[in-house]
Amino acid sequence: MIRNLNIYSEDKIKYNKSLISEIIKRLKNDLNFKIDSIELNFVSSDKMIEINKKYLDHNFPTDIITFNYSDKNDSLDGEIFICSEVAKENASAFNCSADDEILRLIIHGFLHLLGYNDIEENEKSEMKLKEDTYVNKYKGLLQGNSFTI
Repeated sequence: MIRNLNIYSEDKIKYNKSLISEIIKRLKNDLNFKIDSIELNFVSSDKMIEINKKYLDHNFPTDIITFNYSDKNDSLDGEIFICSEVAKENASAFNCSADDEILRLIIHGFLHLLGYNDIEENEKSEMKLKEDTYVNKYKGLLQGNSFTI
């Protein structure tokens, strides 16, 4: 397990913390960062709506929200919230497995913590390219494994 990484499930689903830790360990090595403190939270749609209302003035659930508490891009301090319900909906829409979509979201969250953005079109393209690179690189870890237990 990775020191200073906490994984929580508010949505009553048990997550495979070993698999998640292995993916994050590989991201750390590939993208050269340290973790001061990271909380990875899997939440329900209701909780995601609550977070969206409070911080982003949206009244709907999103698949992921990332909060970066540091101004450093090499030593991360932040929180990632992933809505498993929206991830499952996205998986269906994108014709992929829920595990593939959760992998993508974990990578996406860490890219945000590393300073990548997806607001402007050029930034979005760069971030998507990085995201796809690491999804393809780590997808083999999902063979015989699942994020949920």
